[in-house]
Amino acid sequence: MLTILFDGVAYGMILFVLAVGLSVTLGLMNVINLAHGAFAMAGGYIGVVLVNRLGVPYLAALPLVALASALLGVLLERTLYAHVYGKSHLDQVLFTIGLVFMASSAVSFLLGSQQVFIELPGFLRQRFSLFGVSMGAYRLLVIAICGALALALQTLLTRTRFGSRLRAAVDDPVVARGLGIEVGRIFLLTFALGSGLAGLGGALGAEILGLDPTFPLKFMVYFLIVVTVGGGSSISGPFVAALLLGVADVAGKYYLPAAGAFVIYSVMLVVLILRPQGLFAPRSAR
Repeated sequence: MLTILFDGVAYGMILFVLAVGLSVTLGLMNVINLAHGAFAMAGGYIGVVLVNRLGVPYLAALPLVALASALLGVLLERTLYAHVYGKSHLDQVLFTIGLVFMASSAVSFLLGSQQVFIELPGFLRQRFSLFGVSMGAYRLLVIAICGALALALQTLLTRTRFGSRLRAAVDDPVVARGLGIEVGRIFLLTFALGSGLAGLGGALGAEILGLDPTFPLKFMVYFLIVVTVGGGSSISGPFVAALLLGVADVAGKYYLPAAGAFVIYSVMLVVLILRPQGLFAPRSAR
């Protein structure tokens, strides 16, 4: 049971890093970016190319993946996303889902449709037992990195000038501009942050989740569940939601393999019945 809990926490941490960028763009920027998984896929494939083909050490490749994904986010935000900020949610959904199909087709054409994994170094493939719990070094690394990212993001968005300016830019961009806040630059940096986190999550989770051109569509529902259950107005909500859903999914697949994804959807339904606005939304928001 403790081993299942450990693996579920590691899986939940991966879900958090993959989904937190969507939480930032959807919850804080009010942009429905269903193409978020495409940035995660891009980061995963960049990691595969760096590690498997170019021989870059795995740990050194992770910051390079995050940087490359962030730069890709900057490029697409300036050329495409900036034009849909003021559009209706339906327009945003149609636009971003179109990007998903384009990205999947491009990856299939350039890199093939087979599933690939990142080659981990030997020290990350080791397993050991602690108090009867079987632990893998790779999953311990995932938990450590994702936990540190969660703490850093919470601090950035709640205790820094950047976080307060972002909230002001979203709440009333006209007033924010009148106060000297560069709304366009704030949105650009925020989108780049979300894209970089998605790419990092794709590289971190490639060994657990696998990579193929259907990755954005396959895990889109999971990203949306994490954001919906946790609530999009904070980092702590998606973090707790990702851990809860990760443990529930792993335990369900172990104890009830025939049920498939039924367990994780059941958890989502129960949480949303009790807390329609998400785990950490104020009750007055109902």
